Amino acid sequence: MSEIYISTDVETDGPIPGPHSMLSIGSAAYTADKVLVSTFSANLETLPGAQAHPKTAEWWATQPQAWAACRKDLESPEAAMTRYVAWIKSLDDKPVFVAYPAGFDFLFVYWYLIRFVGESPFSHSALDIKSFAMAVLKTEFRQSTKRNMPKRWFDELAHTHVALDDAIEQGALFCNMLRESRLEQS
Repeated sequence: MSEIYISTDVETDGPIPGPHSMLSIGSAAYTADKVLVSTFSANLETLPGAQAHPKTAEWWATQPQAWAACRKDLESPEAAMTRYVAWIKSLDDKPVFVAYPAGFDFLFVYWYLIRFVGESPFSHSALDIKSFAMAVLKTEFRQSTKRNMPKRWFDELAHTHVALDDAIEQGALFCNMLRESRLEQS
């Protein structure tokens, strides 16, 4: 069984799950050779008793289109995450969670998976694009930001703060990095 790279982006109303909510999730399933196999997206109802963090709410006020996009067609967290697990399991290959930054996105996704479904198809693992860039570029971690990455790694895809758009964009970035790293090895 080969791997499939599940590029994932979440939009939230605060820095951690529980006191704050995941507002939307978008995932794009890519093969190693950058074939976009399938996508998933959901907008979630907020958690009971949770509230937006003031700094995050202030940022959302500057993003009215993205805010509107993540607040339509809301699903309960249980329904959305159950549907998400079913989608991942419908893919033929072993799923690898990929994100930028994985430390943030995986925190929310894993918490929601365990809380509402009781399992994670990713186990405890997440691949961080910035860490991978550090290895490929042979740079310090803090120098491995998107602005310091080679332009050739980026496709003409917008970063809109709509979860699925950003998951597709970041998945293409990861696949371009993966291809280049494997060419260097051969």
